Amino acid sequence: MSILIFIAVIVVLIVVHEFGHFIAAKLSGMRVDEFGLGFPPRAMILAKKGETLYTLNWLPFGGFVKIYGEDASLDKLEMPNSFSSKTRLAQALVLVAGVAMNMLFAYALITGALIAGTPRALSDSEVATAKNVELAVANVLPGSPAAQAGLLQGDIILSAEDGHNILPQTTPSAFTKFVSEGGSNKTITLSVRHSDGKEALLFARPVEGLIASDPSRPAIGVEVATIGVVPLSLGSAIIEGISLTWGATVLTAQGLWHFFYGIFTLSADLSQVAGPVGIAGIVGSSSSQGIGYLLSIMAIISINLALINLIPIPALDGGRLLFVIIESVIRRPIKQSIAHAVNAVGFIFLILLMLVVTANDIFRIVG
Repeated sequence: MSILIFIAVIVVLIVVHEFGHFIAAKLSGMRVDEFGLGFPPRAMILAKKGETLYTLNWLPFGGFVKIYGEDASLDKLEMPNSFSSKTRLAQALVLVAGVAMNMLFAYALITGALIAGTPRALSDSEVATAKNVELAVANVLPGSPAAQAGLLQGDIILSAEDGHNILPQTTPSAFTKFVSEGGSNKTITLSVRHSDGKEALLFARPVEGLIASDPSRPAIGVEVATIGVVPLSLGSAIIEGISLTWGATVLTAQGLWHFFYGIFTLSADLSQVAGPVGIAGIVGSSSSQGIGYLLSIMAIISINLALINLIPIPALDGGRLLFVIIESVIRRPIKQSIAHAVNAVGFIFLILLMLVVTANDIFRIVG
């Protein structure tokens, strides 16, 4: 199921990206020969409107737009509706339109996630109106009774009892009071749900000396927080979505900069990178945590897709944009033989990079 959801997410994001190129090309007066869902070989022609074929293809991993005259051949330079006959500005706008569409779509997804609501830490004033309120483990002290019992960050505490008393409320204050009042002579039985959805019974005996400000108070070495879902109104989500989209874009750009700088300096940390296999796992996991969480993950992937396409690597939109900039400076088209050779090198680099991160995903899974 996770694989199907992952494929659906990737297809949607790539089609959105290509739709940006499609709309910009049409508005610029360029002839679009084909808008394809999936990659060739072609399965069927869905429709034909004007000069554009709308096709369904056998490889269901995205889509493509075929714009007349992208190869800048001499016979097409003279055609007024070809890509190569348009101004450099028009060409640049078509190339960045896919990136812009991915960013706008990411903003829409984040706004939708805020309206649907995603699990997060709650303040005391939010608990009464929140949905799906739970007590979550925010931090576990290494070597503490909680750590020895197997309690992990992100676990949900469903209930607790010490043989005589039961945790009355799943709130941080009630949990802290319950642990300390039980003393160090009683073992606490915790019913928890791990991040993978599996439930377990864990046993921890409180000890003194773990709390620096109150060493005599028994504790098990865990910090807890109340989490829940607080949907925002449409107006609040629209405003908050702008801030969150910008913040996610900045963080993603910084991460990509460090990654590619590490690649070219042979110091990249692949442990911080997820390839197709890793992303499939993340998407599958997020889908089980609600629509808001899935929309948030889709938004992050959409932002990554947008920014990666801006990188000036041949075969990406950024590389093609660099060609347009160079052509505007030298005032003539780059020779097709040179462009094809450079694009081939860029394509090989991207394939090798994909193989490396995919292999890293697999090695991470098998251990």
